[in-house]
Amino acid sequence: MTERAPEPETIGAWAKRYYYANRAAVEGVLRPQGIGSTQWSVLYVLATDGPTSQRDLGRALHVERASLSGIVATLVRKGLVEQAPSSTDQRQRLVTLTPDGRTMWSALPDPFAEVRKVALVGIDPDDLETAIRVLRKATEQVEAHTF
Repeated sequence: MTERAPEPETIGAWAKRYYYANRAAVEGVLRPQGIGSTQWSVLYVLATDGPTSQRDLGRALHVERASLSGIVATLVRKGLVEQAPSSTDQRQRLVTLTPDGRTMWSALPDPFAEVRKVALVGIDPDDLETAIRVLRKATEQVEAHTF
């Protein structure tokens, strides 16, 4: 069996490791509630912004259309959201929280805040600002570049 080389000490490697560790922790916070992190994010957008077209939800959450369709369908089956044709464009589906969805939302923890309490304890606020600034700039530069 070939031994795998250790992952290099790069900002990208650490960003990836943090992302996966954070995502697993968020899922752990939400598991007892019976929803996943992307479902939580859909509920968040609907609770914050109100009824939203499914297309705009996908854009806001950076989720592909096919994936979002399954997530919304699951939330509809759970009775947390409902879909209806948009009054302005019948081709579009408007997604809205149901009363049960509002009740659940008001009882849900903010999983990202829960994880930050653990992940960022003892880290200097100036270091956090620097990390955010560096990752934002690097992301913008990669997104702007055509490969």
